[in-house]
Amino acid sequence: MNLDFNRRLSIAPMLDCTDRHERYFLRLISKHILLYSEMVVANAVLHAKPEQFLGHEPFEYPAVLQLGGSNPADLASASKLVEAAGFQEVNLNCGCPSDRVQNGNFGACLMKEKNVVADCFKAMQDAVSIPVSIKCRIGVDEFDSWEFFEDFIQTIRNAGCRIFIVHARKAWLQGLSPKENREVPPLHYDFVHRLKAQMPDLNISINGGIKTLDQIEEQLKDLDGVMVGREAYENPWFLHDADERIFNDIRPESDDPAKIAAGECRPATRKTLLEAYLPYVEKQIAEGCPMTILVKHLYGLFTGLPGARKFRQALSNGAPRAKGPAEAVTLVKNAMELVQEP
Repeated sequence: MNLDFNRRLSIAPMLDCTDRHERYFLRLISKHILLYSEMVVANAVLHAKPEQFLGHEPFEYPAVLQLGGSNPADLASASKLVEAAGFQEVNLNCGCPSDRVQNGNFGACLMKEKNVVADCFKAMQDAVSIPVSIKCRIGVDEFDSWEFFEDFIQTIRNAGCRIFIVHARKAWLQGLSPKENREVPPLHYDFVHRLKAQMPDLNISINGGIKTLDQIEEQLKDLDGVMVGREAYENPWFLHDADERIFNDIRPESDDPAKIAAGECRPATRKTLLEAYLPYVEKQIAEGCPMTILVKHLYGLFTGLPGARKFRQALSNGAPRAKGPAEAVTLVKNAMELVQEP
């Protein structure tokens, strides 16, 4: 599998968002987008039942699992489990600024520890045959110069890494919340474009503030890939034409959920997309997954349409009370009827 093709557009790892159910749902929209897991701490992978953090459906492929950590041996062992579980790539988080990762001395903290990151990468890549990639910022705290960023990338490049996903903002480890760190520090796309120009052998994806297919196409003129975050979660339908426009895969639209699930056609409407998701909902409910987890990923589907708020309210109010697969499916179908879709 050539992930460089899929890397043209990827969905960012987002805590409490990009779980296995969200990845399944997004795969119904696009055959080709590269899907990332939430960040999973390496120690958690090593000391939990494999299904807890590594469980997923092959339907989600191509998929990447992102690890958090700073101990090369632990990351290497966790990477082996990631590969054995079937993921096509493992990614090391060097960009998350939350208190949780700071306390564990990983995430964005690692940008101040370039040699540690290089050691972690090498240990991970030596342990597996799948690619290992790095997701980072352009800087952290007062370390926000081009020289700092270039040196960080070059050090890990020297260790053998060729795949970098760069959130084009620096991170403030103190004084800003994780949400503010996604919005307040200014974007510097120029850093990422300059990096690609100076190191053309690297596969470079850009992340941060990108919300439309037009913006994605513009970035792809000079870069290898674009990673989209919150917009894909809050307004997933904007990805509807991604396979055609980003991957040049022209497939017909269809109202047949079976053809959509088989990847033969694109969903013609949002409601058709939901119909294709319902068999998965039934299966997961039967296996004990709470309905609240399955429907939270659907709240943004009808963004901007009449009835979208009523749809969200119906799911939010009804999900905790839904008992069994049949009630779960009825809930979603009834909520769909509250929306006016063109």
